[in-house]
Amino acid sequence: MTAPESVRRSLPAGAQLHQWTAPDGWPLRAFAWPADTASPRGSILFQGGRGDIFEKYLELFHHWHGQGWTITSFDWRGQGGSGRLTDAADCGHIQDFAQYIDDFRAFYAEWAAATPGPHVVFGHSMGGHLVLRALVEGVARPDAVVLVAPMLGFHAIGGAWIGEKLANLLGNVGDSSRPAWKTNEKPYTTESRFNLLTHDPDRYSDELWWKEQHPELATGSPSWNWVIQGFKSNRELRNSPKLKTMDVPVLMLIAEADGLVDPKAAAAIGARLPDARMVRFGKESAHEILREGDKVRNRAIGEIDLFLQARAQRK
Repeated sequence: MTAPESVRRSLPAGAQLHQWTAPDGWPLRAFAWPADTASPRGSILFQGGRGDIFEKYLELFHHWHGQGWTITSFDWRGQGGSGRLTDAADCGHIQDFAQYIDDFRAFYAEWAAATPGPHVVFGHSMGGHLVLRALVEGVARPDAVVLVAPMLGFHAIGGAWIGEKLANLLGNVGDSSRPAWKTNEKPYTTESRFNLLTHDPDRYSDELWWKEQHPELATGSPSWNWVIQGFKSNRELRNSPKLKTMDVPVLMLIAEADGLVDPKAAAAIGARLPDARMVRFGKESAHEILREGDKVRNRAIGEIDLFLQARAQRK
């Protein structure tokens, strides 16, 4: 059942927000909640998607912290509390996805050295893409990885090749740092943002509440360059021969009715990984599997807990 608002809409006792500085000096907002036991179960680094803030996941953090895990997260560069890269305060811009990877590399190294093992990385949506890319590039080697509705392909008119060509054509006319569209989570849709993300109104309202309390954390549409770089990074990851040798254990949760990212692309990549288990959800789940109604969410958490029990034990 849904946790009370006191859990979902307040920072837990013992957790800290702090500023972490990337190697190039850029400030990133981070969350740290050490396990309150003398014998921690391990450490989880939870990375959200495009436009996410870690406050959306406090209900989940309580679950794993209660099992003895140390929980850590940070807002990706250019969104949430980690600043903006354009004059448009609500635009999610990036010059190159490699900047995300550079931030992750440095943060992960410090985190893994400072927290108890085993080390598990979670990645939702864009975070799932970036985590898998980081593993394939050898940036990090955790004990296990959970990818939730990973952004491994876009829904594009005519497919990925034509979609990337159109993005470059449209985005490179004028300033590519301008917002790619004005409203919603994707262009050319009449489906509401709520329906694209979840079927649970209470959990959806949590995000709105946090952004009403802290409007500086809100991130709107991506820039055209983010879209261009997203297509490019997806293509390069899809074509990487290193997928077949990336042997970190992976649990991939896929929403087959996902309206934001392409679940078929995720399944195709998951099938190429040497040590991956894929769990699929049907029309009962929208994009945010872990913020869905209790039936979906509880099944997802149960799958994750079993995976952690089997694949993320102390060595």
